[in-house]
Amino acid sequence: MSDTLAKYIPEHAVKPVFDLIVANQVHLKIVNERQTRHGDYRRGPSGKHEITVNASLNKYRFMITLIHEIAHLVAFEKFGRNIKPHGNEWKFTFQRLMVPFIRPEIFPSQILPLLARHFKNPSASSDTDTTLSLALKQFDTDNDKSYVFEIPFGSVFRIKNGKVFKKLAVRTKRFECIEISSGKTYLFNPNAEVELMD
Repeated sequence: MSDTLAKYIPEHAVKPVFDLIVANQVHLKIVNERQTRHGDYRRGPSGKHEITVNASLNKYRFMITLIHEIAHLVAFEKFGRNIKPHGNEWKFTFQRLMVPFIRPEIFPSQILPLLARHFKNPSASSDTDTTLSLALKQFDTDNDKSYVFEIPFGSVFRIKNGKVFKKLAVRTKRFECIEISSGKTYLFNPNAEVELMD
């Protein structure tokens, strides 16, 4: 298992993460990319703790996602199953598990201050922290996608589900775009990945 982990997370994190997996009796499955989530935790019918993480994530996002899911398991075990999935108990647990990994041997120096800020009050998804999300995306493998913040106003683009939009305006932190087929207006986070159309 530690050999497999070494392919997906930073080298200096392999042993402590492996120890976390063993200590919490996690059955880890690395799966093909899902559009809607980076990972998930569930307790199987047999009582086994099952965590899945997308294989396509870069090693830093994979690491954050894995610890995020282990935090669900640990929080449920410690505080009971009736807590909110991303409530205070989970935030406290996620902070406690993640802080020992926020070190220069594990994460690049440009990400460390962003992680430190994010983990003062972690959100349900690191994608909602635009600055951190964009910093993490620079370590993704190259693709033909653009971010909605970098395409010109008036541009037409497609998102993962095939829907086509036109970028209209900026509203505080998000971008107002109109869906071409329905005429409905949607707001996009700046770090939304889109495919620019000619």
